[in-house]
Amino acid sequence: MRAYRFLTEDDTSDFCHKVSGALSNGWVLYGPPTYAFDAVRGVMRCGQAVMKDAPGDYSPDIKLGNL
Repeated sequence: MRAYRFLTEDDTSDFCHKVSGALSNGWVLYGPPTYAFDAVRGVMRCGQAVMKDAPGDYSPDIKLGNL
């Protein structure tokens, strides 16, 4: 199966660590990162899609972060 995740976080080093952790666990970048201003909180938010090939069939019960 091919798994997809969209990682989000405030525009801090925490976002970079989240993406770096996913890459270290075999996920690959899918497209460019995105940025948006959260007007309610007054902060920039980042997002990055990642994909990973994994054994088995897809099920909504799969914990994607554990792949």
